[in-house]
Amino acid sequence: MVSRVGGSTLVVGRSPAMQALLKRAGRFAPSDAPVTVMGETGTGKEVVARVLHANSPRADKPFVAVNVAALPAELLESELFGHGKGAFTGAANARRGLFEAANGGTLFLDEIGEMPLALQAKLLRVLQDGEVRRVGENATFAVDVRVVCATHRDLAERVREGQFREDLYYRVKVLSLTVPPLRDRGTDVLALALYFLTDEKTEACTFTDAAQQLMLEYAWPGNVRELQNVVKHGAALAQGPAIGTDDLPEELTSGGSFAQPAGDVSAAGAPGLATLAEVERAHILRVLDACGGAQSEAADVLGIARTTLWRKLRQYE
Repeated sequence: MVSRVGGSTLVVGRSPAMQALLKRAGRFAPSDAPVTVMGETGTGKEVVARVLHANSPRADKPFVAVNVAALPAELLESELFGHGKGAFTGAANARRGLFEAANGGTLFLDEIGEMPLALQAKLLRVLQDGEVRRVGENATFAVDVRVVCATHRDLAERVREGQFREDLYYRVKVLSLTVPPLRDRGTDVLALALYFLTDEKTEACTFTDAAQQLMLEYAWPGNVRELQNVVKHGAALAQGPAIGTDDLPEELTSGGSFAQPAGDVSAAGAPGLATLAEVERAHILRVLDACGGAQSEAADVLGIARTTLWRKLRQYE
């Protein structure tokens, strides 16, 4: 099933796993209660948030999205709550925040698990009281916003680690949805691939049977985002009406998790075996590609600090 839900948002979901998710989301949509959308990186958590909004009584009001992990703490506070004139150097005028911009509608907080603890306390206050205070001002004012959060992390584990407030955890997780990884969505892989292909400037309009089989057998660690990049790769190389196996990235055609150069030789002289450094490099670059080049997301998937990832990428140049 491919359906449009408000504006340009499209949902592709033929698989039982997605059908169950969309049915559950439909039950949540009429409520004003906060929702936490969980799932691996690249599964389409924002799309699910837009489904909730498009099927809610707030559908004709704003849907405002912000990636919490993409902004430093001091800038994020101003983005969320706004600031008064002269609140800090460069604040020549008062500015409304995203809570104000989303008034009457939905505010989507992506990667909520990365929010600094100090800001978590301020977010909790807004959720409890329904009031916002701009940075540098004393007055508060009411806002009517439904908050939908998303995370690829285990928030309960973040609470145990002291990285996420327990009271905020229970406040934002009143309702919860888990987006299934692409590897558990069966034929959605092909439906999504064909949809993404319609956006490419290519004469190819389908995939060969062999290419389809490879896509169905692949584990898709980068989920839907990785699939979209694979389709772009195939469309760029295709020379006919169908994308074949030769047009797909090497990680799909190599038959394993990592693509290994045919000429590699191990220390023992066994041909075809890559060194540990080569395997690490291939894996890091594959995850980075699956995350669309976003180093912060790739570092989270790899479980390393962003500065560590940056240093490794510098070594590969």
